[in-house]
Amino acid sequence: MSTLAPKETLTTMLHHLGFSDAQVEELEIEDQLMLDVKTEDPGRLIGRQGATLGDLQYLLNRIVHRGDESTPRIVLDVGGYRRQARELLIKRAKEGAEKVRRWGDVIELEPMNAYDRRIVHQALKEDPDIETHSVEVEGSDKKVILLRPRRNPPPA
Repeated sequence: MSTLAPKETLTTMLHHLGFSDAQVEELEIEDQLMLDVKTEDPGRLIGRQGATLGDLQYLLNRIVHRGDESTPRIVLDVGGYRRQARELLIKRAKEGAEKVRRWGDVIELEPMNAYDRRIVHQALKEDPDIETHSVEVEGSDKKVILLRPRRNPPPA
């Protein structure tokens, strides 16, 4: 099954959504393809708390992959919004981990979507003192992450 070209597909989607001025830059980051969009109206494309951007990213991945899991995951960014949000999320996760280390209590982070939870889990996976667990929030499609002291520290 052939895959569609991500940059061209996104450009077409943006044009249909009224973003004919949008410029798309392609970057390869780790095992992902990042498409960074430059537009005159970034707020409308990002949406409230990144919801519109997340929905557009989901649709683009569904269209481009069409069941072919060998193609790299596509991450959309608009004017560095995701990069800044990612850095802030990692900072909050590490601050939470420090609180767990200091007091030994379980810390609950705010409800997050799957993309953000993955960032937190990845940021703390190498921490020998901290475990992370996603827990459903009743009546929501989001989950919270619990940070707790690691019960069985990994072997040294």
